[in-house]
Amino acid sequence: MTSLTDAAGASLPSFTAHLAAPLSAPLTSRIDTGDTAWLLAASALVLLMAPGLALFYGGMVRSKSVLNMIMMTFGALAVITVVWVLVGYSLAFGDDVGGGLLGDPLQHLGLQSLMKPSADTWLSVPVILFAVFQGLFAVITGALVSGAIADRARFGAWIVFVAVWTVVVYAPVAHWVFDLDHPGHSGGWLANKVGLVDFAGGTAVEICSGASALALAMVIGTRIGFGKEAMRPHNLTLVMLGAGLLWFGWFGFNAGSALKADHTAAVVFVTTLCAGAAGALGWLGIERLRDGHATSLGAASGMVAGLVAITPSCSSLSPLGALVMGAAAGVICALAVGLKYTFGYDDSLDVVGVHMIGGIVGTVGIGLLATAAAPAGIDGLFYGGGVDQLGKQVLAAAVVLVYAFVASGIIGLVVDRLMGLRIDEEHEVSGIDLVVHAETAYDLHATAGTRTGTLLGHRD
Repeated sequence: MTSLTDAAGASLPSFTAHLAAPLSAPLTSRIDTGDTAWLLAASALVLLMAPGLALFYGGMVRSKSVLNMIMMTFGALAVITVVWVLVGYSLAFGDDVGGGLLGDPLQHLGLQSLMKPSADTWLSVPVILFAVFQGLFAVITGALVSGAIADRARFGAWIVFVAVWTVVVYAPVAHWVFDLDHPGHSGGWLANKVGLVDFAGGTAVEICSGASALALAMVIGTRIGFGKEAMRPHNLTLVMLGAGLLWFGWFGFNAGSALKADHTAAVVFVTTLCAGAAGALGWLGIERLRDGHATSLGAASGMVAGLVAITPSCSSLSPLGALVMGAAAGVICALAVGLKYTFGYDDSLDVVGVHMIGGIVGTVGIGLLATAAAPAGIDGLFYGGGVDQLGKQVLAAAVVLVYAFVASGIIGLVVDRLMGLRIDEEHEVSGIDLVVHAETAYDLHATAGTRTGTLLGHRD
């Protein structure tokens, strides 16, 4: 969500700007068709990030588990959507019931209270559209976690984990970060009391998913052969296609968070573009210096790292600042992905090294690189703003990281005890796709004359 500044100097998301319209004004004067059209398009772009992530992750795993990896993303899309509609939105954006910690879980149960236009009192778009837009944020955040446990997780256990995780981890953090006070409504503590600046989810999406991924990877353990066998991406074409779709969808993710088709959305669009490009160059530069080669996987990973870092900061930086932020994220994340070998945790697809570390870079970097010339209207340390905002950013990043890590670890341990998170060793070696889904991604060795549908004992 984008940020403004209140009279006390606290950073506030942009949808508070809609409060300038009198609540007594006719409903038709408060709902803007241009803003609504833009948020509809932005929501579709964020939805596109899910299949983009599925292809990105699917190409990065070995061929024997590509379908399972893709299914983990689509499974998250399905279950998180259901949970969000039932209770997730209420927990995240319902009236506060716990000192800024949690929304009322029954207030918008099933989104029934948002069916009538009269529910709109503080936005220039229908609140039900805002609810769905935010729900898609939850989807992509949960799906990101799956990359850390690729090649070895039970599909059913993953679905149970991510459903509980949405309620226990994501929804409360979203309430802290995204839910703003407005007349008749109390929101989350990090946004309203601490004064965190987080435009589109450096804490709630990136740090939250990365810390959750680290906890789950530690619970499930390392893959067979981790650190001893080469586990290279099986299809870099899929990786590059998925990365391109992610970048495309990210414009809806970031610029859509302005909730209006206005100058803020335009600035955010530009800074998002700049950071993604600079992130790719930063990562490629490290690869070239360290390994002697600039790889396609490095380009895709660096682009994602730059986009991760700009997610919280896209309304706070100038285009030049976005280039610096993106390049810094590309360099730092390229170095950070190797930490899993140093510390022995198996983060299969580098969710920790890219999303958690990149989220920290972007969130904390606001306290350094923010400029009052940007829509958020605050100055960071390098622009004469002092260390006040930097302290707020560090506090929020640390709180979200610790909470997501601890809560996700507990959920993972419980699910593991009740269901077993990990597939059998022989199935991990032979490949998850055939065992769990009775399918393979590539039917390259069909016997001549075999009828379609007779494989695996199935008949027409």
